[in-house]
Amino acid sequence: MKNIGINKPNYGKTPLLVKIKNRLRNEIANRISNSWFQFRFYISYWNFKCRKSVQKGNENLHFLTQLPDSGAGIGHQLANWNSGFYFAHKFGVNFAHSEFSSSRWDSFLGFGENEVKAKDLLGDRRFRKVRLPRFDSENEEQIELVKNIINSYNGHLVLFLMEINQGYLNQFETHTLLSNKFFNASSRKGENLKFEIDTLSIAIHIRRRMLVETDEMFRNRGLENSYFKEVLQKVLVVIGNAKKYKIYLFSQGDIDEFPEFKGIENLEFCLDMNPYDSFSHMCKANLLISSKSSFSYKPALISKGIKICPNSFWHNYPKSPDYIMADDLGNFDINHLSNQLNLIN
Repeated sequence: MKNIGINKPNYGKTPLLVKIKNRLRNEIANRISNSWFQFRFYISYWNFKCRKSVQKGNENLHFLTQLPDSGAGIGHQLANWNSGFYFAHKFGVNFAHSEFSSSRWDSFLGFGENEVKAKDLLGDRRFRKVRLPRFDSENEEQIELVKNIINSYNGHLVLFLMEINQGYLNQFETHTLLSNKFFNASSRKGENLKFEIDTLSIAIHIRRRMLVETDEMFRNRGLENSYFKEVLQKVLVVIGNAKKYKIYLFSQGDIDEFPEFKGIENLEFCLDMNPYDSFSHMCKANLLISSKSSFSYKPALISKGIKICPNSFWHNYPKSPDYIMADDLGNFDINHLSNQLNLIN
């Protein structure tokens, strides 16, 4: 059965004019990056330059948000949202929640619960709306400059808008807060999962190769089915007969496109599951084998279980014992996994 949910996620109905505007903003920000115009293109920079002094204070008047890229998938949008969430705290201002492009994703994740809504501030005439320059999240000098730009609006009610697709390399730094938000969301109440009682749940997410990807692109951004089989086989050796287990494989396509898993016992293909349920199952599994994909990277950050993750992914992971790194051949520390499994009742 073809996967409809994950293959064609609901990004929401974004007006064409908004999509075009966002693409233009993104293109301009990309072109001026690392150039003389990177900061000078923005009015907010000149506001800072024209102030005789910059004093920190009145942070309660300042809010910051990051608008998720409505033309991207939910994994990308989550990275956008997380950038705003992190840097609001980093800059010492209030966070304002910007909704995801799909209202269903917004309610499903529950990240906006108990948060000030950016759309309310955008409609409030008392607030100035100030666009911040895109900056390098690893460059402390640029971060300090943005702090000064924010402080140059001291004494004013301001909603700061981070530039579209503002980068934040260390997405993992907010993982505890993200996990708490997800598991405490009202949408978790009454949520039905396939997992069986008193059975170790193992979730595998396999990112399929996109049609536009060359062999080189896929080597950098993807992993073959053989990688996941190798990791899984090692996991099953460690488990042995000590625990009852069930495996759930989340991906796209038909079952015959995964011949490597033929004959593996207690395995269920979840290729026709919608993306919301797939996401939730990955978050709540006792053990998650993630891929080089934002769609399983965020569940890996949210999950309270054991995570086996590719160490060649472009985002890093928390330095925590429940995260186990595997190389591209599927090798990882088996003793580490054994110790973690012993902690599960």
